[in-house]
Amino acid sequence: MTERNNPNNIDDPRRDFLVKALAAGVYSAGAAIPGLVVADFFGRKPEKLPKGRSFYRIEGKVLVNGKAADLNTVVTANDKLETAKGSKAIFVVGQDAFLLKEKSQLKLSAKEKFKKRLSNKVKKKEPQKTHVAEQLQDSALVNSMRLVKGGVLTVFGKSEHEISTPTASIGIRGTGVYFESEPERSYVCTCYGITELAASDDLDSTEIIQSKHHDAPRYILKDAPAGQKIIPAPFKNHSDLELMLLEELVGRTPPFAVSGDNYSAPRRGY
Repeated sequence: MTERNNPNNIDDPRRDFLVKALAAGVYSAGAAIPGLVVADFFGRKPEKLPKGRSFYRIEGKVLVNGKAADLNTVVTANDKLETAKGSKAIFVVGQDAFLLKEKSQLKLSAKEKFKKRLSNKVKKKEPQKTHVAEQLQDSALVNSMRLVKGGVLTVFGKSEHEISTPTASIGIRGTGVYFESEPERSYVCTCYGITELAASDDLDSTEIIQSKHHDAPRYILKDAPAGQKIIPAPFKNHSDLELMLLEELVGRTPPFAVSGDNYSAPRRGY
């Protein structure tokens, strides 16, 4: 296959089709790509979400703080999100974007100073609900999150974040990361950037990952000898196109080529 005929090539017109297919929810890793004759069926090309808007896409049953979400629901930096079987959500909070997989539960948390600011805004401007919603999103800064179960693909701005699962603790900054949380282990793929991994109950099991392109996926195990709870893992269950979609929703692009080394769009800085 020549570089020009590679469907992930940034210079190939079919790349735009793939982005539209992804936006419509019909593309996943390993899935067959429908013919170009149906390209007009797909939705708009992903772009930065407008102010006051959190969700780009909701598929199936998605709850925010226990209530059914729709495209007008605003997600703030202290909310809890859940997806049912066969469901998913693509959403933005501040400069961070998320793709929450099916049967997942994610709790977001903000820095204390932002919690106070958000609380004050609600008290002072309660009659202007639409305006408050926009301010909540603009002021939100996700400082940490806990993935109780399921999977989530994330792209973060330059601020520092902490992420936890029942078996792992991860420190990150300006990074694209995919996580899965299972009862006996966690999965972490540092898609790009730097992460610091640690087993939640073992100070001897730590590792710093510096990745350019899915270089070092890891499992963090619940039951393993001290100092040996972090082990190599395969690349799985997420794609570069999904990362590209999330970055575009916050006005950025991934720092690696979609295919090859010829991705010429402006890239995020670190």
